[in-house]
Amino acid sequence: MSLARREKRSRVEIPKAVDRFAYGLVATATGIALVALAFIIVFIFVKGASVVTLEFLTQAPQRMGRAGGILPSIVGTLALTIVALAISAPLGIASAIYLTEYTEEGRASKVIRFGAESLAGIPSIIFGLFGFLFFVVFLRFGWSVLSGGLTLATMVLPTIIRTSEESLRSVPREYKEVSLSLGASRWQTVVHVLLPSALPGIITGVMLALGRAVGETAAVIFTAGSSLRLPRGIMDPVRTLPVHFYVLAREGISLSNAYGTAAVLLFIVLVIEVAANLIMARFSNRS
Repeated sequence: MSLARREKRSRVEIPKAVDRFAYGLVATATGIALVALAFIIVFIFVKGASVVTLEFLTQAPQRMGRAGGILPSIVGTLALTIVALAISAPLGIASAIYLTEYTEEGRASKVIRFGAESLAGIPSIIFGLFGFLFFVVFLRFGWSVLSGGLTLATMVLPTIIRTSEESLRSVPREYKEVSLSLGASRWQTVVHVLLPSALPGIITGVMLALGRAVGETAAVIFTAGSSLRLPRGIMDPVRTLPVHFYVLAREGISLSNAYGTAAVLLFIVLVIEVAANLIMARFSNRS
């Protein structure tokens, strides 16, 4: 084999070797992440499976959580999440529509976008302190579902704004131009063209916010309280599943019930994620 052919073969083989090395590195990293995630899920379900019964899901806790069930915490978690999404989802989507369709790129939009990105990176305990001072103390809502829901809405709002904005910007510009050229107004274009096309991405952002709200502890413990009673209204204090798990495990009250609570919380989050993926797949097929 001539020297020129050997040099040419060497130049071809080096990129292939780099590709194989990169593929192996990425595959190994993916495998480690999946194994670690599967280990955590299986470990929690195995530890909590013996505790989760029908009585555990439908009874109130007794003796500070040493016995009984977690029904008030399940109701509290769902109530806080519903309040948070009912406030944050419309505000976040409307803000994204304003940033993409009703304002020119300028100093104001940059400030809003920078503020949303900065808020998304703030630790949740800071939102908890803000919610305690503003909603609980200043507005005198007290430790309640409303205070906790408003705090969670503030915390997840930047995520919904940014994901909704990116989804709206990803819609091909030709869709908008064709709609406007046919005589549709800007609002009709947004409602009938842009939002349906961007819906899978918007739902993804809302589901990410939902998952964060369901699993939040620090922002809730300062604003929603830690009551073991079943809430009867939006102004009653509640204890969410993450807070119940934290109290049981942190104070050593009952590790078995803590694992049972963690298993129920993990199951709820998995159901939400599966439902979100099914919804996104359905809308993607339609589009």
